[in-house]
Amino acid sequence: MKFSVDDLVAECDEAIHTADARGAIADVLRAHLIEPAAVADVLAPERAGITLLHHRSDLTIINVVWGPGMRIFAHDHRMWAAIGVYAGREDNEFFRRDGDTLMPSNGRRLETAEVVILGPETIHAVHNPERRPTGAIHVYGGDFVNQPRSQWRPPALVEESYDAGAVNRAFEQANEAWLSASIEEDRCSL
Repeated sequence: MKFSVDDLVAECDEAIHTADARGAIADVLRAHLIEPAAVADVLAPERAGITLLHHRSDLTIINVVWGPGMRIFAHDHRMWAAIGVYAGREDNEFFRRDGDTLMPSNGRRLETAEVVILGPETIHAVHNPERRPTGAIHVYGGDFVNQPRSQWRPPALVEESYDAGAVNRAFEQANEAWLSASIEEDRCSL
């Protein structure tokens, strides 16, 4: 099976209009992740970052590549999401609100080809524990690009407005660390 972003978007567009849109979107992701290497070949997780694949008021699809060892602070989406990992591993730490701060509640590890559905109230932080990139398709049931959101940065975990600049800096730092590690590995192999 050859993976196509256009096919993924068309199938998600059809699924979003069903009675159980979240479940239908998760099924679409599972079907495409039967062959995760085919997805990785097309989406090529070679640099940490977020790539917008499709955006509309009721549906957003992004490709997220987590750099080796990368962590992103706790954040919310304020809409449901379905996440499918096509390369690597993604560790999610979930939180619940406790007054003005957060308390850890549990976690979930996603391996390659696994899909998880997150509810609209979910708050989570993500870590790629691997020494290689992790790639995941994130599908949101709404306008993820323009939705006001919150973030909680350690150590205080106090709620603040979502700062896209801080997120972009985290991805750039991950890319710098990834490049440094690659250079060091190259030196060691000489």
